[in-house]
Amino acid sequence: MTNKTEFYSALLAQTKALIAQESDVIANMANISALLFEHLDEVNWVGFYRLVDNELVLGPFQGKVACIRIPLSKGVCGAAAITQEVQRVADVHQFSGHIACDASTNAEIVLPVIVNNSVVAVLDIDSQSFSRFDEADQQGLQAIVDVFSQQISK
Repeated sequence: MTNKTEFYSALLAQTKALIAQESDVIANMANISALLFEHLDEVNWVGFYRLVDNELVLGPFQGKVACIRIPLSKGVCGAAAITQEVQRVADVHQFSGHIACDASTNAEIVLPVIVNNSVVAVLDIDSQSFSRFDEADQQGLQAIVDVFSQQISK
């Protein structure tokens, strides 16, 4: 791919194909995690945390063993869930309340999965590279999350 727009357009098409005929949310989370982990450069963890009883609970992922439960008041994932806004952090060590599930992580992007105006999960992507995620990554990943959110609400 020559640029990120084309790269994410191709990933979006693959995501749509993967989840188009599948209604199981967990299965779709698993495939989206695998797809992103396989194709994104410089990432060491990709996965979902599901909102269950007012805390984030580990869902399907690719990467090292992860934190199982995250309080909504903690970390980048908690911030994304509470604010319903993407959290793109260039240096997680500067993020107040950051949870170091993997000490080698230096940058993170977390996108809330919103269905009927409520967060049902977050997509969490970690990198060992500082400032790994930029606006183009955020837009591309948001398109993927939006398609997933629409699939859930069907």
